Amino acid sequence: MTPETPTAPPLLHADAVTVVRDGRAILEDVTLTVRPGEHWALLGPNGAGKSTLLGLCGAVTHPTRGTVEVLGHRLGSVDLRDLRAYVGHVDPRHPLRSPLPVRDIVLTGVTNSIEPVPRRRPTPEQEEQADRLITLLGLAHRTGARWPTLSQGERGRTLIARALMPRPRLVLLDEPATGLDLAGREHLLDSLDTLRETHPELATVLVTHHLEELPAGTTHALLLRDGAALASGAVDDVLTGDRISECFDHPVRLERTEGRWSVRTHR
Repeated sequence: MTPETPTAPPLLHADAVTVVRDGRAILEDVTLTVRPGEHWALLGPNGAGKSTLLGLCGAVTHPTRGTVEVLGHRLGSVDLRDLRAYVGHVDPRHPLRSPLPVRDIVLTGVTNSIEPVPRRRPTPEQEEQADRLITLLGLAHRTGARWPTLSQGERGRTLIARALMPRPRLVLLDEPATGLDLAGREHLLDSLDTLRETHPELATVLVTHHLEELPAGTTHALLLRDGAALASGAVDDVLTGDRISECFDHPVRLERTEGRWSVRTHR
């Protein structure tokens, strides 16, 4: 069975989820199903509910109404800490304060901790896996470089390698291109496409405001506006000029070249 087979069991299924905070609906009746090998983009303006939905996907928060199943486990019936260990989460705001080298940061993915756990040493197999991932993400020449000396793009790729250490089936990326210059963004997107090729069963969900930050391997998209889903499905059906214009309340024209999108104001 190929990853694209529609009958493959979903890794993530959020069914009619609503999240209410302080009496206001942050998300309202949103459904999302992610299967192995799919690469989803969550797009929408600020305040659309993208990060809130990603928190549900990562078993960080519970919905007010509706149900969420992650890796076959329904939120509310499983220990969230155990479940989060099997979902890779890449956040460019990673709260690391110690000047750890790249290799040590990647190895913290084994324990899902920010800092190395005292008196716990990685196995030789885990160290070999960390080295393979560092090489895969194009950081072999920076293995010993310390966090404060890394560029923003190098930090992003380090965090992707870290997220892959537990061999997750689902990886969540929360605006991974934040703060990157042009070269850093392109290195990151190339790494994500390499990851898609080398891990064909892996699924990803990426949050962004910008279509230019989507990897060429993006397969599906969900457009959010004011907490509601405007469109969801195969990327070619969802990412159209009319739908993006409605989502961002601004007339735009889309172009796609070699799998990548560009956006211009429609005049």
